[in-house]
Amino acid sequence: MTISTPVKQNPNAFGVRLLTNKWFQLLEIIIVFFPPLLVIIGYRMMHLENPMLLIAGVWFSNVIMLLLVWISIKLRRQSWQSIGLYFGRPRFSQIGWSILKSVPILVFAIAAFIVGAIVMANIVGIQASADMTKYNYLSGNIPLLLISLAGVYIASSFGEEVVYRGFLITRLQNLFGGQGKGALFIVLVFSSIIFGFAHFEWGATGIVQTTFMGAALGASFLWNKRRLWSLVLAHGYMDTLLMVQLYLTP
Repeated sequence: MTISTPVKQNPNAFGVRLLTNKWFQLLEIIIVFFPPLLVIIGYRMMHLENPMLLIAGVWFSNVIMLLLVWISIKLRRQSWQSIGLYFGRPRFSQIGWSILKSVPILVFAIAAFIVGAIVMANIVGIQASADMTKYNYLSGNIPLLLISLAGVYIASSFGEEVVYRGFLITRLQNLFGGQGKGALFIVLVFSSIIFGFAHFEWGATGIVQTTFMGAALGASFLWNKRRLWSLVLAHGYMDTLLMVQLYLTP
């Protein structure tokens, strides 16, 4: 069973293969997630030490991933709604509901992040925490804080929800067989692990914490009837809290 998604018009031959052929669907996912892998490999091979270069590279790769997702949607002759992104002029009630729903999603994601820390603390010791030393440049630096927030809102808050929730979960469900409980479980596990490893620069503990957080956000995406804006808002709150905390850390 494949996921039913809105189609704007009949797709071309290549688009039909993306809709029906499992190997094409797998290749599509690999292509979309190739840019961050290329950034990681390049950073390691060149033995770069500047953390700002790595962060800028990750942000840039997220933007490229968004572009590839857009191409994927166009090839399928679908709209952004097919992955949960609704544009247009919203009513005030819709904005209010999105904000309201973002609050429990925020709490759920933070709780999952804390559970990930507890799990790692029991494995490697009570002091286990994500390695955020690469963000020391933010300490007391307002201009860099504002620039970082702008980049994070676009590349992480928005970009990661579109790519890791809207695109990845939808495509993995097609790949693994639809909306059954077994398929949903596999999809949440895979998408969460991929999301966790995307935060490799946070260290092993950070990978585990963001894997748990990814599972919470993935479950929230399904609970929220595949609508992304509440998740984007919740992700934005978390990114703001993190950036401000790093700014205030001496």
